[in-house]
Formats: sequence, structure tokens, C-alpha cells
Amino acid sequence: MAQITFRMAQPEDTALILHFIRGLAVYEKMEDQVVATEELLTEWLFEKQKAEVVIGEAAGKPVGFALFFHNFSTFLGRAGIYLEDLFVEPSERGKGYGKALLTHLAQLAVERGCGRLEWSCLDWNQPSIDFYLSMGAQRMDDWTTYRLTGDRLAELGRAE
Repeated sequence: MAQITFRMAQPEDTALILHFIRGLAVYEKMEDQVVATEELLTEWLFEKQKAEVVIGEAAGKPVGFALFFHNFSTFLGRAGIYLEDLFVEPSERGKGYGKALLTHLAQLAVERGCGRLEWSCLDWNQPSIDFYLSMGAQRMDDWTTYRLTGDRLAELGRAE
């Protein structure tokens, strides 16, 4: 594996973070769903501090990122880390950077005393599924993700 270093993103990395998000969206065939802007990312990542970003660099250039936030397990009685996005530039894949990013997040979870590291993966994304399984991750087949967004979220949020 080529040498990779990690650093926590700073506000001046916002354009790079958006670049990685758009790259992930292209890979997932969801580019039409990206409405994030640099202004929104600055507000939510750096002003409100609702999520964190680790940037992986090799030979002095950014090669990937992981965006994550803390969740909480009532059963464990402690926080966990939820990995929202993991992305490595297509030209940099196969060099161990994805594994290094995931390992770095696991180390961060242990350092912070977290009880787990978890994430979601699209059902069709077999290369990523195979990668996660090779790292020892367990598929949570008995859980289904539900989501409210847009008009439905606003509607429910206005309910009394």
C-alpha cells in the first residue's frame, strides 16, 4: 500500500469535500440528488459542527475522504460513529486507501470510546459490499432503513 496520511478537514477544504461528494454521487448514479453547496457544507460541518471529515492524502495530494458523525446506542449506553460517506478517487483505487480510511475511523472510534462503527451501502454495490465483508463488517439483514425527506418531512414537522 502506498503511504497515506490523514487530517481533519478545515473550512478551506469545503470545495474539496464537495468535489468528493459529487464524485461519490457519480459512482452511485445519484448525481442528480446532490443539492449540497459550499455554503451549506460550511454551515453544517464547520459552524454547526454536525459532522466531521477526514481527508486522506498521498504524495501531498488528496485521494479520498470519510464524512462521519456520532450517533448513540441506547443498548450499549455510549456513542458510535456513523460513516455517511467513504470515497476514494477512481484513479487512486486499489492502493489500499479505502481500507486505510476505514481503519483510521475504527481507530478514532476506539480512541473516543465509541461502541461501534456503522454505515449503509447500496444493495447493488457489490464491490463495496465485498470490501466491507473482507474487513470483517457484518451485514445487518434484519434492519431496514427508513427516511423522511423533502415535502413529507416538512409536512410531518408541521403536524401538531
